[in-house]
Amino acid sequence: IITVRVDNSKQPNSRWYSGSGIYRNVRLVATEKVCIEPWGIFITTPYISDRSATFRQQTVVVNKTTALQKIKIIIEILNQNDKVITAQTVSRNLKINGRDTITQEIILNQPQLWSIEEPNLYKSRTRIVSDKKIWDEVITNFGIRYFVFDPLKGFILNGKKVKINGVCNHHDLGCLGTAIYNRAIERQLELLKNMGCNAIRTSHNPPAPELLDLCDKMGFIVMDEAFDMWKKNKTKYDYALDWDQWYEQDTKDWILRDRNHPSVIIWSIGNEVIEQWDQNDSSGIVIARKLADIIKKLDPTRPITAACNSTTPDNPVIKSGVLDVIGYNYSHEKYPLIPEVYPGKPFIATETVSALATRGYYDMPSDSIRRWPPRWDLPLLTGNPDHTCSSYDNCSTPWGSTHEETWRVIKKYDFISGMFIWTGFDYLGEPTPYDWPSRSSYFGIIDLAGFPKDVYYLYQSEWLTKPVLHVFPHWNWNVGDTIDIWAYTNCDEVELFINGISMGIKKKEGEMLHLQWRVPYTPGCVSAVGRIQGKNVLTKVINTANSPKALKAEADRTELSANGKDLSFITIRVVDEKGTIVPTADNKIKVKIEGPADIIGMDNGCQTSLGPFKTNERKAFNGLCLAVIRTREQEGEITVKVESEALKSTEIRLQSIRNK
Repeated sequence: IITVRVDNSKQPNSRWYSGSGIYRNVRLVATEKVCIEPWGIFITTPYISDRSATFRQQTVVVNKTTALQKIKIIIEILNQNDKVITAQTVSRNLKINGRDTITQEIILNQPQLWSIEEPNLYKSRTRIVSDKKIWDEVITNFGIRYFVFDPLKGFILNGKKVKINGVCNHHDLGCLGTAIYNRAIERQLELLKNMGCNAIRTSHNPPAPELLDLCDKMGFIVMDEAFDMWKKNKTKYDYALDWDQWYEQDTKDWILRDRNHPSVIIWSIGNEVIEQWDQNDSSGIVIARKLADIIKKLDPTRPITAACNSTTPDNPVIKSGVLDVIGYNYSHEKYPLIPEVYPGKPFIATETVSALATRGYYDMPSDSIRRWPPRWDLPLLTGNPDHTCSSYDNCSTPWGSTHEETWRVIKKYDFISGMFIWTGFDYLGEPTPYDWPSRSSYFGIIDLAGFPKDVYYLYQSEWLTKPVLHVFPHWNWNVGDTIDIWAYTNCDEVELFINGISMGIKKKEGEMLHLQWRVPYTPGCVSAVGRIQGKNVLTKVINTANSPKALKAEADRTELSANGKDLSFITIRVVDEKGTIVPTADNKIKVKIEGPADIIGMDNGCQTSLGPFKTNERKAFNGLCLAVIRTREQEGEITVKVESEALKSTEIRLQSIRNK
């Protein structure tokens, strides 16, 4: 019997909610006495052209028997259709209790490259055999791609310049906590992909392998990061207490585990570590060099960076000389000077923005920016009484910026490889700028329930090539109010109408990233028409909502796998008699399930909503609510019934199918 226990009683040990218990999948691997060492396969593609690619695999094989073993190492390469396209066999004699590293090279003709747009994956199937016995078999996914961080041109993937449009994410999954659900991670990535995001920073710990598998499959590039602290602590019981005993082994395991993922393009050895601040203390230099030495021995193919908020060359981590790519957290006003400060060095903005927003809430005038709190070490005394932050992109932390302020700089300079926005999703903990009863963050482009905030569409309008037009806010105000209407768009021009009367045509000019009309409120209909080359291509309509009358429910997926793990995310909307969402509705919603499934979480995205997540009822927040349904290990129809007092109920049907 193997018993694993977690003692997480000593608090605080993290600056945010990092989870408790065993929340990732645990794997117990049993092997024969002749086997491939755990994480003992390392695949690289050192030479790539249009016609061919050199596949190189190093395989570490161990012999724990009491006899010499004559073995064959057979590698088969499978394409995207799982068809064997080539193979190679080599022979070796393994000594008693021996350990050997076998290097094999295979030429792959007409390689299909891995890229953001076409994340083509191959498989290496490795067998260890002797006579008629198969000792071990391991399948390893890999991709063929080449890249460089250039000090003048930025990031180049497969010979094509790519701006890294990334986000930082903690690993919690909203109302599901930190427990790993493959579908929940996939949903997050789908939402980000739809925004135009192409990169993930695993802030600030090595990710679940399921995340990297999905990034490989879906075409995200990854900054793979370890360590929010080194030997100097940030909280009383954090990893600094275990640093001396564990950093070397943990770093080795991290690199060995993740180095075959084509999505991983850079290692980050730390986030805002305390050692960066004391220029008279050499420990930052020493630790950075030790970590880099471990990494380069195990993976010489990828660059190293660190997320530094001490943005001077005297920063000991930078001064160590081990950062292949300079990484800054924030300080966007300093980016234009990077080529002068670090000549010949590539640069990436490892963490940016830290803007704050509550979905569906708006402070006016919209062109007045709030820096909350007034300083990083001071409390906020003048915020909103209901603990909200404006969604106009006019509220940020003092160390950060609005989304527009940083993106203008990133967009302007080719030498900036890209950025990772803090954060893609709201997360549990760190409710800056407020304290209790706020219990989750305001940083996300997407709220804790997975509902996009308005700024999501700013990035769509900048990062996607399809026509985009998003108009906000809602149209339920007091008669006589002066309201700022914004539009995020990539159309040539937008004309705004209120109750059929034109409010004028606006065009994005210069460095403008949104359009704005300041108008008196009258109830009715707001419509916006986006035009490209004089032709109407998009129309968006916002109607004044009446009082709540009914519920609408929509599932992200209706056919699920009957494996006890698959999820369906149900979006619930509170609407009036015409089907218009009621933007201030907070009705209590109850969900019932009939069939082989269970409700495992409900949320509404509100940072101050203190009800339990594991429940079948929740108040809507600004008209929206979420229910998460998990299948059981049996097939059948699932009926999801959604009810609320005095509102017309609704229901949807899902199918749970075995081996889907």
